[in-house]
Amino acid sequence: MNSSALTLLKKMLNQGLVAPLLVIIVLAMMILPLPAILLDLFFTFNIALSLIILMVVIYVARPLEFAAFPTILLIATLMRLSLNIASTRVVLLEGHTGTGAAGKVIEAFGEFVIGGNYAVGLVIFSILVIINFVVVTKGAGRIAEVSARFTLDALPGKQMAIDADLNAGLIGQDEALQRRKDVAQEADFYGSMDGANKFVRGDAVAGIIILFINVIGGLSIGMSQHDLSFDEAMHNYTLLTIGDGLVAQIPSLMLSTAAAMIITRVSSAQDMGKQISDQMFSNPKPLIVTASILGGIGIIPGMPNVAFLTLATLLGGAAYLLNKRDREAALEPLPEQNLEAEAVAELKELSWDDVPVLDTIGLEVGYGLISLVDREQGGQLMERIKGVRKKVSQELGILIQSVHIRDNLELLPNVYRINLSGVLAGEGEIYSDRELAIDPGTVYGSLQGIETKDPAFGMDSLWIEAQQKDHAQTLGYTVVDASTVIATHLSKVLQSNSAQLLGYEEVQQLLDRLTLTAPKLVEGLVPNMLSLAVVVKVLKSLLSEGVPIRDMRTIVETLSEFASRTQEPNVLIAHVRVALGKIIVQEINGVDEKLPVITLDSALEQLLQNSVQDMNNETIVLEPNMAERLHGALNEITQQQEVRGEPAVLAVSPPLRNGMAKWLKHAIPSLVILSYNEIPDHKQIKIISTIGNNIQ
Repeated sequence: MNSSALTLLKKMLNQGLVAPLLVIIVLAMMILPLPAILLDLFFTFNIALSLIILMVVIYVARPLEFAAFPTILLIATLMRLSLNIASTRVVLLEGHTGTGAAGKVIEAFGEFVIGGNYAVGLVIFSILVIINFVVVTKGAGRIAEVSARFTLDALPGKQMAIDADLNAGLIGQDEALQRRKDVAQEADFYGSMDGANKFVRGDAVAGIIILFINVIGGLSIGMSQHDLSFDEAMHNYTLLTIGDGLVAQIPSLMLSTAAAMIITRVSSAQDMGKQISDQMFSNPKPLIVTASILGGIGIIPGMPNVAFLTLATLLGGAAYLLNKRDREAALEPLPEQNLEAEAVAELKELSWDDVPVLDTIGLEVGYGLISLVDREQGGQLMERIKGVRKKVSQELGILIQSVHIRDNLELLPNVYRINLSGVLAGEGEIYSDRELAIDPGTVYGSLQGIETKDPAFGMDSLWIEAQQKDHAQTLGYTVVDASTVIATHLSKVLQSNSAQLLGYEEVQQLLDRLTLTAPKLVEGLVPNMLSLAVVVKVLKSLLSEGVPIRDMRTIVETLSEFASRTQEPNVLIAHVRVALGKIIVQEINGVDEKLPVITLDSALEQLLQNSVQDMNNETIVLEPNMAERLHGALNEITQQQEVRGEPAVLAVSPPLRNGMAKWLKHAIPSLVILSYNEIPDHKQIKIISTIGNNIQ
């Protein structure tokens, strides 16, 4: 082949024209009559193609390195069948002229390979078909079917293993993406091989049918149309048919063998020849035993002594050489540089690489909940968590970092844990195959299920069967699936601990984003007027009381306005809260014009102001009995408001707000503490209770 032909072939390969060209040739062979010279060329090409495919299969290290094999197998099978059609046309039309009518290749297989004896040819052809159809193709088809099923069954576990390695930091995002592609490609490959083997098996059946059609048709045409005798017609058409069948069956057998080899391969860094050699002949003991048995048979009188003793001697010599190699390898000293390297490795000091980095947000699940995470099993938890992160980020104004999910075998099967910076922040037990029916307090009727508490809010709930969902909803229950339970709990934990998720890096990113729209505003504040540490403390304080920091422009403007007067964080926080009053109140009762509030009478407020100690922290110190009575009164009113479905808000004078908020934050978490100047002017205050005389 000259250089111009090679250049043309390379261009066709690069442009993907080879496969379409082969398909066109296949269709042409089915429709157009071909001369004998083209039949010789195509039959030779078919044999060469089958050999190339078989050699590629032998030398690939992993089946996926030849992922195009199912498609190539299909094309080669169709090409062989089209050749059968083209050769059948020539045999039936020109078979009366002699055994060379269909070309030299078919004639050679009919005359030379089987010695011109069509009876021998029929036997040889039958044996090839039996080997191909009964042994190779049937076995390969079964292996492909089982491999496809096992590969699909193992897919979720492989995906979870990849996610676990990624979450554990053992691999990076790029490697995880490549592994997922490999797993998906492996499933596609074995599924395609399962289907492709059906084509190979059908091809073997077609070869048998074509043989009988050609023989019967040739005899009929030769005797009726060309006045040939039975013996002459039988000789010509049968030899042509058998030659045609052998030319087709030998490549078919090679492709069937290649298909069987590739689906029985185990992924390895070695090609098949090296793999078989290392695994079969690495141990001399099997060779010694085999040589002994053959030698024993060889000394029996009447047996073919020369053949058995010769082979026994060869195997014994091979076993001796392998044993000698193993002894020399065992006595060979280790290279000096390797010993030094191992010594250095043993003495190597610990580094920061040996210290694990804690996940900011982590979710651990027991093995019984893995199906919730695995998309292939219909798990929706990953999507729910992504939705939770997006929702909380939009509500609070900060970016919620990724949630690292991993399985924990130390947990009970149905238990999950939510960790923040390695510290347990939430835990629950759920049932992935059930629904959680939550009692909002207005249900009627009863349900059968596993009694529990809603992990997020502690409400009375039941784990019910999926078929009970409609009935539970008619009784007034709120029914959610297991993924939603975890996602809701995670959302509650993130909102309650949002201040913990905000650090210096996150605040700097917020300021950098604001710089894009108001560069002078940020430049004038940090670090000229306030340090980054003070800004961080202000923002964390706002988040800790559920105040979103979406309006960073207003926050920074307020800090810039009052930074020249004070550097005290608590004072700055109070000013920022006043500036964000509309957002704060809107978070409490939406767009309702009236804001229900609890107030303290003037005498009690004066008493509380006199009890404030440590002006920096604004800590309120009360006599124990009075503190207990005040707490009881506030708690009772808060519960009444919750029953009415209204917010519980305590309005106090500005000097008391910080101190009361710190005191009641954990004692009555659902009670919101506002100062009077934080309530916007357009809001109408509706006093629902005034606390004072009855607790002093």
